[in-house]
Amino acid sequence: MARIVAELGRPETPEETAARKAESSRRYRSSKTFRNLVAALLVTVAVVLVVVAAVPRGEPAPRPEPDVVALAADLSREIGRPALSPSLPDGWRVNQATTEGQGGTEAWTMVYVRSGESGFVRVAQGLDTGDEWVAQILGGARSTETVAIDGIDWNVYRPSDPERAGNITYALSTPAGPDQVLIYGDASPETTAIAAASVTAQVRELRETP
Repeated sequence: MARIVAELGRPETPEETAARKAESSRRYRSSKTFRNLVAALLVTVAVVLVVVAAVPRGEPAPRPEPDVVALAADLSREIGRPALSPSLPDGWRVNQATTEGQGGTEAWTMVYVRSGESGFVRVAQGLDTGDEWVAQILGGARSTETVAIDGIDWNVYRPSDPERAGNITYALSTPAGPDQVLIYGDASPETTAIAAASVTAQVRELRETP
């Protein structure tokens, strides 16, 4: 029996019945899609909360310092002469100690930072090289003066263009037998001088190397 349409006071036509059912289906699908969307969002939020809760908190463990003494001893046996091993006071930390090459020259290089100060100091021993290696490292900077530290004369460099010189603002260099010692970075001259003084005995030993 055809459904009576109250507004019209008569049974609805087949066309009206089809239109009513189509509209009802459309509303059902629309409401179902919205519910599915809300449900998906809730699931996503729940997953994010679980992931965030599972992430460990706290500061990462500090990276252990390289053992400069052991590494220098190994290198000394390899090259047949002393490899620098700075003896610095408390408050200094070494971030890197490695043999690296640049422009055909290998250099034993250690990177230090000093507690309470910004900046870094590199202590480098250019193997079988001289002033030409220093100029290459410092972007062509020339020595402006000399300074005596513990009886060792060091050439002083103050690069006029630190950016070109790899952010180096101050450097000290001195020959050491077949090698060249270069201490450089963006730390103060006073801090750089402390690093230079820490290798005085080894520089003298290298100068006595045949």
